[in-house]
Amino acid sequence: MRMVGDGHLPEEEGGFGRRLDEHEHEHEGGWWPQGPQSGPGGLVDSAVYAHGHRHASPPTLADTYRCLQELDDGMAWIGLYRPGREQILSLAEEFRLHDLAVEDAINAHQRPKLERYGDTLFIVLRAARYVDLREEVEFSEVHLFIGPGFVITVRHGEAPDLATVRGRMESEPEMLARGPQAVLYAILDQVVDGYAPVVAGLEHDIDEIETEVFGGDPNASRRIYELSREVIQFQRAARPLLGVLDALAAGSGKYGTDEELQRYLRDVNDHLTQVVERVDSFRHLLQNILTVNATLVSQQQNEEMRSLTAASYAQNEELKKVSSWAAILFAPTLIGTVYGMNFVHMPELRWRFGYLFAIALMALVCGTLYLVFKRRGWL
Repeated sequence: MRMVGDGHLPEEEGGFGRRLDEHEHEHEGGWWPQGPQSGPGGLVDSAVYAHGHRHASPPTLADTYRCLQELDDGMAWIGLYRPGREQILSLAEEFRLHDLAVEDAINAHQRPKLERYGDTLFIVLRAARYVDLREEVEFSEVHLFIGPGFVITVRHGEAPDLATVRGRMESEPEMLARGPQAVLYAILDQVVDGYAPVVAGLEHDIDEIETEVFGGDPNASRRIYELSREVIQFQRAARPLLGVLDALAAGSGKYGTDEELQRYLRDVNDHLTQVVERVDSFRHLLQNILTVNATLVSQQQNEEMRSLTAASYAQNEELKKVSSWAAILFAPTLIGTVYGMNFVHMPELRWRFGYLFAIALMALVCGTLYLVFKRRGWL
């Protein structure tokens, strides 16, 4: 399987090795177009091939139909980017596409699947790419119509880079001469190859999350949930593709698939299986990380509660001491206040030993309160 390298210049369908123009910009570690350089009605590129070589590049769908009819053994490869309903219906009428497949291609938002309508295959693929700047995964959708003498690709997103696929196939005429099934293999290979950087990016994010969890980052839980959602979406994109490849392999004998192409598809299947297994392990690993994070957060909360409890206990002890001394000091104040009143007929007011009695009473009350509070541990 060919792995996508870094630093290449991806082109829209119909160009190979062209220079960047004013419509493009540097984007997340590579060169990505701001939008498809499409022709009328969402037509990106249309080519008619004969014996593995590009015979013509018709500018419109009508010209493509006419050119294909003039060749006895030609193949049309039509690339569309978010086309309008009229363009899809035109293709459906010309190549007799099934109504259900046409509606799926128009509405998009389908899960990866393979449907066979007579001698025409309708395949839905979910491509993915990792955006380094935002540290997130972007998903896009591509629909394929594969039939006798034609390949129609309908993209609902920037990925996969079908210009690279077309350029690679045109550089290998012997492979392209094998017909539409060879193009199908190449596109499947490109989609699965695109999963490899995504797996590497997710693995890097998980390593960062582990560091954040054990570093006590309060935002770790939110990032774990966000990454788990991306992993689940990636599973939904990659896992059903295994069923598509199995269905293609099961029908290879019945529909006369070239033996060499069968070997290529098995290679794609092997790489996709590795991707699916890695993604499954990511999901289990994130569940474990989430459990560990919850445990660490619980431990941190328990430590904070113990600290608050200890602080509250210390405050209570101080409050007990303050209250005890306030009660002790209140007793002589009360006695002194009572006997400080200047009423003439107060008892013991003119008693010779009244002063000594008052002082003794103050000392007795204070001493008693001190002993009581001391025995209770308040002092």
